[in-house]
Amino acid sequence: MYPHHSSDSHRPDSQNPLYWVTPRHLAGDDGRLYDTVTDTLTELGWNSLAIVRGRRVPDEAPEERQVLRSIVLHISPDTLRWAQWVLPDEPFHLGSLPIAWQVSARTDTSSPLAQWSAYFTPDVPGEVLVDFLFALDARDKPAVSRGGAELVLDAVTAHGWLRDIDAPRAGAVDPTFASHVHLGEVPPLIQDADPCALVAEPDEAVPAGWQAWAEPMPGAGYLWAASFGASVPQDLVAAFADSLSSTAPVLRRVLPESTQERLLRAPAG
Repeated sequence: MYPHHSSDSHRPDSQNPLYWVTPRHLAGDDGRLYDTVTDTLTELGWNSLAIVRGRRVPDEAPEERQVLRSIVLHISPDTLRWAQWVLPDEPFHLGSLPIAWQVSARTDTSSPLAQWSAYFTPDVPGEVLVDFLFALDARDKPAVSRGGAELVLDAVTAHGWLRDIDAPRAGAVDPTFASHVHLGEVPPLIQDADPCALVAEPDEAVPAGWQAWAEPMPGAGYLWAASFGASVPQDLVAAFADSLSSTAPVLRRVLPESTQERLLRAPAG
């Protein structure tokens, strides 16, 4: 099974020069989002397994096998949280971008259903998703929320982001107006155990969830997107937001085409 998406043409090349890059929210994933997250989960002691389903005919060459579904699944030792690499499985999209990682947690082991799920597309900076996973792993009760929406907004405004002038209690944007965090209606197919989110009629209000995205040029498409179900604990979203808005530089060999001219870079070593 090939964990990287077949259309990923910017896989990192060890021959490319290495740079310290900022801001991180526009730095992309260096073409290593799978490896970065997998290495972290292994370090945390999560167990992994690969699920491959396909169609095979007699005397078929291995390279001609048709894989219908493939998932790499990582499960925490207490089995209360898990992460799935779903990019090879043609997942649904956020902002026209395919989902790469889905992270979920449940209240206890008596139920097989997730209490909440969060979704991340390619080019979410790997450091940001790693910090989210470290925060998730450190919690005894991964499905119990601590604090309110202000935690998320305080995390980004502490790094110089600006409150949304139209919704100061529900959103913020970076100083270049390229990246956003917003609390509002979640997109279709975002899984959540809150029954109100599942059974609400189209004209009824549903529980709000956090969305984050980068759109370097208005109308030119998204660089990345992330979506958090309504039941994702606020402090975990705040950990994501804090890392996303951090002013600390990150190491990169591959820079996104849409943001190359907006990044500050310095040779590493």
